Amino acid sequence: MNRRAFVFAPIAASLAASTALGPAQAASDVKIIYVGGWDCPPCTTWKNTHKAKWLASPEFQQVTWIEVDPPKLREAYQERYWPGDLKPILDQVPRKSGTPRFLIVKDGKIVSNEFGASKWTVILADLKKILE
Repeated sequence: MNRRAFVFAPIAASLAASTALGPAQAASDVKIIYVGGWDCPPCTTWKNTHKAKWLASPEFQQVTWIEVDPPKLREAYQERYWPGDLKPILDQVPRKSGTPRFLIVKDGKIVSNEFGASKWTVILADLKKILE
């Protein structure tokens, strides 16, 4: 194997893997949006307690996962952290404060909106009903 092939082979494999995962999740009409902040202690608790298990779950494979996670939690609801296609969803959030927040969006509409790390179990229960 020449040196160039050796260097680029892992990169190509990585790109192929990320491409393979991308369309499968992008095809879902159900989105879970996590709203947090780097400086949010309850968000850190959620990440340390639940995130790894969530990412490994069968439900995760059936949805599009989106994180709105700015450096400062007070910026979590600023439009600049919500890409253009998420703007209509941000507009639906009735109270634009509080993190971590978990939104389930189906067909462009918020169908579940929970705030607080302790509400993660509620979101999971709602998601299981939606995916049935």
